Amino acid sequence: MKTKTFLISITAILAVALSGCSHQDELSPGQARQIAKEAYIYGFPLVVNYKTMYMYAVNPNSPEYKGGFNNLACVARVYTPKDKAIVAPNSDTPYCMFWGDLRTEPLVLTIPKMEKNRFYQVQLIDLYTHNFAYVSTVTKGNVPGNYLITGPGWHGKVPKNIKEVIHSETNMVFSIIRTQLFDSKDVARVKEIQAGYQFQPLSTFLGTPAPPAAPAVKFPNWHEGDQFNINSFKYINFVLSLSEKLPDEKKLMKRFAKIGIGTLDSFDINQFSPEIQKALKEGVKDGFAEIEAFIKKFASDPLASAKIFGTRKFLKESAVKNYGLSNFYVMRAVAAHTGLYGNSGKEAVYPVYFTDSAGQPLNTAKNNYRITFAKGQLPPVNAFWSLTMYDSKTQLLVENLPKRYLLNSTMMKQFVMGKDGSLTLYIQKVSPGKKLESNWLPAPDGPFFVILRLYGPKEAPPTGKWENPPLVKVQ
Repeated sequence: MKTKTFLISITAILAVALSGCSHQDELSPGQARQIAKEAYIYGFPLVVNYKTMYMYAVNPNSPEYKGGFNNLACVARVYTPKDKAIVAPNSDTPYCMFWGDLRTEPLVLTIPKMEKNRFYQVQLIDLYTHNFAYVSTVTKGNVPGNYLITGPGWHGKVPKNIKEVIHSETNMVFSIIRTQLFDSKDVARVKEIQAGYQFQPLSTFLGTPAPPAAPAVKFPNWHEGDQFNINSFKYINFVLSLSEKLPDEKKLMKRFAKIGIGTLDSFDINQFSPEIQKALKEGVKDGFAEIEAFIKKFASDPLASAKIFGTRKFLKESAVKNYGLSNFYVMRAVAAHTGLYGNSGKEAVYPVYFTDSAGQPLNTAKNNYRITFAKGQLPPVNAFWSLTMYDSKTQLLVENLPKRYLLNSTMMKQFVMGKDGSLTLYIQKVSPGKKLESNWLPAPDGPFFVILRLYGPKEAPPTGKWENPPLVKVQ
């Protein structure tokens, strides 16, 4: 009997093994390349999001470490070139950062009292990088209150003093809290407001015993550069293991599983033949090339940000309406690559300048540039606007001697206005002269791009009448 059972077990094991081999044999290099391309585009945002998670909440040796999960870390200063975890960050609003774990119980977000004229924003982002909700000046007004953040599958009782229940489709969430800083004298007040923000477990909020802790997670070590090669697949697999499979993506996940994506195992390229390995690597290159091609094609669209950041539902609709696409995955990847954690359009609009008015790439090693706002044509905002400089090579803020990384509407009293009431901003690597230096945005000695941010836009994009002025090369 034991021998027979043993033989049956061996037969079953061999059947599974042979089935796996047969499955790989059925996968042609062309199919593997195409699936790898699709999986890379789909998963790119998950990978760069994981990078932030790892640096902020997982690795205590990271220079960007914020103190782990469920720990709110606030800094009453704006970002500088030394901050490298997030590409194209703003340098207008001091940040609070928070990685939350919803596996055992919901979290309660508390908003403190603050002035009616101060812009604040709690942006809630899931593991897919969707902006699944906001609690902000725009959405809720400057009114204090408590909000319950729940993960998938939670059906508990909602406390009485909760203004709203906000649901996340992933069990881990990232939050960025932005608080407007009026000037250098305002830092102390911003600190007070930041101290009033809270994320706390529901049991702590209620003063009841905490539920049993969730199982420990084995986080893969992050290696910079992996987001651009085949190693990205291991991070995609890991992040997907923390997320519930969505019904409308079951067919997609079944397709990805043919190359080991979305399975319970860690991705291992060595399980494939050399021919398939080569195809998978080529597929990753194809995926990144498609992301870059999309960026190039729509680089001249000043309101692209209002179309590629938002909820899952919004992105699905935008893909069809604005780009004629059957899915939104390349849009989501582009958003993560060019401006990770960018705001949804109703919160903020980001006209981005990648080229000048003639469609040529921007390079201050060769040229100087100007942007002129005609009289009465400053960006229409309920909060404030800013123009920020970035190095094209690093996508980070640019180091310069004045330590000036942006120009914004809080500087209006400093700007030199034209005789006709216009405002011209000078974008170049050297000062335009002492008289105009207040209007100077220092640039690197080479390629760059600038982002014009409109916080609390008065005209809902992308249908508003106002158009951002062109960036003109100085002849």
